[in-house]
Amino acid sequence: MIQIQRLRMPDTIGAATSGLCALHCMATPFIFLAKAGSVYVPEWYHMIDYVFIVISFGAIYLTLKTTVKNWMKIALWSTWSVLLLAILNETFEVKHLPEASVYIPALIIAVLHIYNQKYCKCKDDCCTTD
Repeated sequence: MIQIQRLRMPDTIGAATSGLCALHCMATPFIFLAKAGSVYVPEWYHMIDYVFIVISFGAIYLTLKTTVKNWMKIALWSTWSVLLLAILNETFEVKHLPEASVYIPALIIAVLHIYNQKYCKCKDDCCTTD
């Protein structure tokens, strides 16, 4: 039972982190608009994005050690890369993108972690891939 619990932990952390990241991104304009009457967001608040992306990286890395689906590896890393690029773009304002450019990959990562936890895990220490 402990082995199965350990296998699920990275997916649980990854899904929670990605969900909180999306919520953080959606709430930001409302928090600062209500508080200051403008949508100016302090620099320290943007650092939270990077905390989420680092935790997400670790969760994906650990998740992929126990997944049995190769397509899941590609899907998680690809979506994480899109999320990282969207966050970097927001920080450095390279190109104006819709806000969904951050929400969508964060939510997709959360869904992928939940799917992986339910359907793509090894049942024991002897993992085989597709």
